[in-house]
Amino acid sequence: MNIIFMGTSDFAVQSGEALCGHEYNIVTVVTVPDKPQGRGLRMQPSPVKIWAQGRGLPLLQPENLRDAQFIEQIKSLSPDLIIVVAFRILPKEVFTLPKLGAFNLHASILPKYRGAAPIQWALINGEKETGVTTFFLQEKVDTGSIVLQEELSIGENETFGELHDRLARLGAEAVIRTVEMIGSGMAQPVKQNDMLATPAPKITKEICRIDWTKSADAIHNLVRALSPAPGAWTTLNGSVFKIFLAMPSGRKQKESKAGVCVIEKDKLFVQTGNGLLEILEAQCEGRKRATTSNLIQGRSVRDGDILI
Repeated sequence: MNIIFMGTSDFAVQSGEALCGHEYNIVTVVTVPDKPQGRGLRMQPSPVKIWAQGRGLPLLQPENLRDAQFIEQIKSLSPDLIIVVAFRILPKEVFTLPKLGAFNLHASILPKYRGAAPIQWALINGEKETGVTTFFLQEKVDTGSIVLQEELSIGENETFGELHDRLARLGAEAVIRTVEMIGSGMAQPVKQNDMLATPAPKITKEICRIDWTKSADAIHNLVRALSPAPGAWTTLNGSVFKIFLAMPSGRKQKESKAGVCVIEKDKLFVQTGNGLLEILEAQCEGRKRATTSNLIQGRSVRDGDILI
């Protein structure tokens, strides 16, 4: 079976490595062009490119997925199957080329959380369960017929980084099972119920900003959904203050307004719209991430400070 694997991020690398481990014939890997990153704006390859080069796999990095030359390159490889994991939106001219079709791995139980950030939104909304879905591609994003779904429970305090890694491993297993099902003719795709669909749009800077009038539980969910990156943020004395780990304390402080800092020994609490939230790890603008006990000792945050 000739397979073309398309992906960008670390999440996709897990699936690509699983395919190699099962000795599937990856005729080429498709990923995004190198991009300028960091202060020096040096050109940086995607994690999938780094992985593919390490494996000695053929590589394509098209600027435009509708480009005629790129489409001809895909045709010339006579693919039986295209597998897409954490990549760009694939045009019909490409995903209809393989004999056995093209499928995508998505980090949610579709039709819930269609979109670019399913893991983050599951955490923001305080979901107790999530999972992965493989589905055949259609023109409308994340709407294709489902081949396979695998569920897992979300830990009460699990962060995006932790859940991302668990879902990547689960997704790699699902990719292998899906290839086996398609290859053996055992796949029985099931249409999605569009009435049950929920969105998972791209995470913007404004979404990352903490609204202290919300409950301690809601803010806790936002913080863990954005940790370790990009980080939930607020402002402290006019500067950006990012919070990476927090915990609802179960305590109330009705006399203080939302956003007021309460320091007790080496612990930092913030009054929310409902309850005190304990801050465990944070970062002042221009400094490194630190425990709040260190921030308190360094006088970076003081009792009575207001986070806005």
